[in-house]
Amino acid sequence: MTPLRATRSLLLTCLVSLLTALLVPASGSPARAAERADAQHSEAYIPAGDGISTLHADILRPAGIADDVKTPVILTVSPYTSHSGETAPFDPTAEGPSERFYDFLDLTGALERGYTYVMVDLPGFGGSGSCNDWGGAREQGAVVTAVEWAASQPWSTGKVALLGKSYDAWTGLMGLANKPKGLAAVVAMEPVFSGYRYLYNNGVRFTNSLATPLLFQASDATPGTINDTPDYHVSGLPQLYCYGINYAMQQIDDPDDPFWVERDLLPPSRTSRVPLFLTQGFLEANTKPDAAFDFFNHLPGKDNQAWFGQFDHVRGWEQTTDGKRTQTGRPVQAFVDAVMTFLDHHLLGTPGAKPGVDVQDSLGRWRWERSWPAPDTRMLQSPLLTGSYADDGSNDAFGDAAGNGVWTVSKPLTHRAWLSGEPVLTASLTTTAPRANLVGMVYDIDPSGQARLISRGTELLRTAGSTEVRLPLYGQDWVLAKGHRIGVLLSGADASWWLHLPTMTDVVVDSARIALPFLSRDRTRFLQGGSTPRLEEHLAQTATVSPETIAASTGAIRTPGRLR
Repeated sequence: MTPLRATRSLLLTCLVSLLTALLVPASGSPARAAERADAQHSEAYIPAGDGISTLHADILRPAGIADDVKTPVILTVSPYTSHSGETAPFDPTAEGPSERFYDFLDLTGALERGYTYVMVDLPGFGGSGSCNDWGGAREQGAVVTAVEWAASQPWSTGKVALLGKSYDAWTGLMGLANKPKGLAAVVAMEPVFSGYRYLYNNGVRFTNSLATPLLFQASDATPGTINDTPDYHVSGLPQLYCYGINYAMQQIDDPDDPFWVERDLLPPSRTSRVPLFLTQGFLEANTKPDAAFDFFNHLPGKDNQAWFGQFDHVRGWEQTTDGKRTQTGRPVQAFVDAVMTFLDHHLLGTPGAKPGVDVQDSLGRWRWERSWPAPDTRMLQSPLLTGSYADDGSNDAFGDAAGNGVWTVSKPLTHRAWLSGEPVLTASLTTTAPRANLVGMVYDIDPSGQARLISRGTELLRTAGSTEVRLPLYGQDWVLAKGHRIGVLLSGADASWWLHLPTMTDVVVDSARIALPFLSRDRTRFLQGGSTPRLEEHLAQTATVSPETIAASTGAIRTPGRLR
C-alpha cells in the first residue's frame, strides 16, 4: 500500500469508528431540553452569506415578552449546540434547544434581566449547512452573519454580545477580530486564539493534533433528531467531501502556511476596540496560554477585563463535581457579577467596573492589576550553561523520566522573589539532523531537590546546522520562597505535553540565555478567593534534581532584589 493510500485508509477507519460511536443512541429514556419558565423558544434560518447555505438559530426570548419589545442579545455561535448533542453522546430522540449555557442563564437570570439569548450553529454543525473549516473564512463569516442578523431583528436593540467557552469562545474572538456591525462586547472563557497554536507549538505537535480534527469532522456529520423539523435536517445535511481536505490541511506544521495565517486572530484583533472579558488558565491543558497574553495586551481598546489564574479548562463559575469548591478558587457569584456588570455596561449602558486584570498567583491569592504583566515587572537576563542533550523523546516535565538535558541552576534565593510574566529563552544550537526538538523549562527547586514546573515551551529546529532560537515560554505568576532555587532545563522533549518525533541525534547548546520577568514591588492587598484544585494537582507533580546535578549545574542566573 502506498503512503497516500495508507493515510487515506487510516483517515477513513478513524472516521468510521468515530461516527459509529456518535451514532449509537444513548441508553435510558429520551433526553429532552428542559422547558424554561423564563423563556419562549423559537427557531430561525439565516442566509449564511455564501449564497448557498443557511445557519440555524435557536432563540430564547424572555417569557411573556411581546414580539415588538426590543432587547439586547447575548449570542453563542458554536459547534456544540446541535439538538442531538455535540458534547454528550448522540441521542436521536433528544429535543432542542441545546442546554449548553443554561447554567449561565440560571446563574445570571439574563432572560429575566431583559436579554434575549440566541444560539447559532456553526457551518456544518446542528441545523446549519455547509462544512466546518476550523476557524477559517467560512466560520468567521458565519459569526459576522450571526451577529449582524441578531442586531438587525425587530426584537433587538441592535447591541449584541458574543459569549462562549473553548471553541465558542474562539468564535467570540472571531467576532472581535472581524468587527461586525452591532457587536458591543465579547465574553471569551478559555478560547482558542489561533487555529495553529491549538494543535502545534512552534512546529511541535500537541497530542490532540491527530484526534481532535477527526472528532470535529465526525461531529459535523452527526444528524439531527427524530424530533427536529425537515428544515433542520435539510439545512444541516453534511458535505462529506470537505472532511478529508480539512484533516489534510490541519496536518501542516508550518505556521506561515496560508491555511494557518487565515486562522490566526492575533493580527486582525490589534485594530479592534470591541470590549473583551477574557479568562485564561495558567495551568490550561486544553486551550494553552501561549498566545493569550499577547492577544489581550495588544488590543487597542480601553475597556477590556481578564481573569488569569491557576485553573484549567473551566467556566468562570464552574464548581467541582461535588459542588464543594469552585474551579477558580473564587466565589461563583464573584464571576457572575463581574460578567454581568461587563455585559450590562456595554449593552444596557449601566455603570461598569474598572478595566484591568484579576490575576492569581501560585499561592492561590487573587489581586487586581491594571495590566499583566504589571508595569513594575523587570526582565532579568542570565546566561545558561552550555552542553548537549539527546533528542530521543525520553524527557518528561515530572516524575522519574524528568530532568534529562542541560541544566542551569541558581544559587539559593536569599529572599522571596515573584516571577510574573512570560520567560523568554534565546539559544544558539547546532544540530546534525533537520527537525530536531528543543524544549525549555523553568522550575522552582526547593531545598530538598523537588522541582515544580513554572513554565515551558518548545520549538522544532527545522534545519540541520547552526540555528538561532528565540522562544517565549508560557506565562505564570509564581512566588519563589527564600532558600529555593530557579532551575532552567534545555531538553529534547516533554513527552507529557507534546507529541515529539525524535531524531535520535545530539543537539549542542553553543550558547543560551534566559530572560525571567520579576515584580519589583510587593503585593499585599488581595481579593476574596483561594487555591484551586488544578493548582494543588500541579504542585503535587514534581521532578527530582539530585545534589550532584545541582552542584554541577549551578550557574549565574540573576535573581531580583528584595520586593519593595
